[in-house]
Amino acid sequence: MRENVLSIKERIATAAARSGRAPRDVMLVGVSKFQPLDSLYMALDCGITVFGENRAQERESKAASWTRESAVWHMIGHLQRNKAKRAAELFDCIESVDSLQLASTLDRIMAETRLKVAPYPVMIEVNTSGEESKYGVEPSRFLELVEEISRDCRRLAIDGLMTIGPLEGGERGARESFALLRSLAAEAREKLGLPMRHLSMGMSGDFEIAIEEGSTLVRIGTGIFGARHG
Repeated sequence: MRENVLSIKERIATAAARSGRAPRDVMLVGVSKFQPLDSLYMALDCGITVFGENRAQERESKAASWTRESAVWHMIGHLQRNKAKRAAELFDCIESVDSLQLASTLDRIMAETRLKVAPYPVMIEVNTSGEESKYGVEPSRFLELVEEISRDCRRLAIDGLMTIGPLEGGERGARESFALLRSLAAEAREKLGLPMRHLSMGMSGDFEIAIEEGSTLVRIGTGIFGARHG
């Protein structure tokens, strides 16, 4: 695993240099779904301090047995509203907000329970590939949704945008998808005055392309941990 992490970090540094940025400008998130705790502890020892989980239930089971120093946890999978409270308790950031209804639920939870210090960081998931199998707001509705959330959900901080690259289309398709997310973030900055600090895009198979297109956060699972356990 240490060799895997070193290799990923070297590739991140090279891709960042190609886009005129420093390696420190790109956050590495270890996607730890289906991975046992021992693998997460090994990843910690290799310098991975931010983990991404797809389901609140799996994060909860790991939290119950976690014995090491604190780490940062991102929710990167689709989140149902009825599981929002537990997710807010377990995660430091939710990257997969894709509706005003979900954002409003999280905002209300923050008001009622004071689970986290407000504002609570979230990212807006955008379906930039247009694939029906993916979650995320449509690009044409993106600006409206961001404006509604920033206006009505004051206990949330929109920390950036997230997308998943297309399953097909090769490098060209990936670049178009990631470039679209970058342009949407720029539009939100210009028209709404939002910082849009992060662009979460890029996984094991396409993270270098994503970095070249402006990614500040890459989500790597197989490239770090190898094959999934489940």
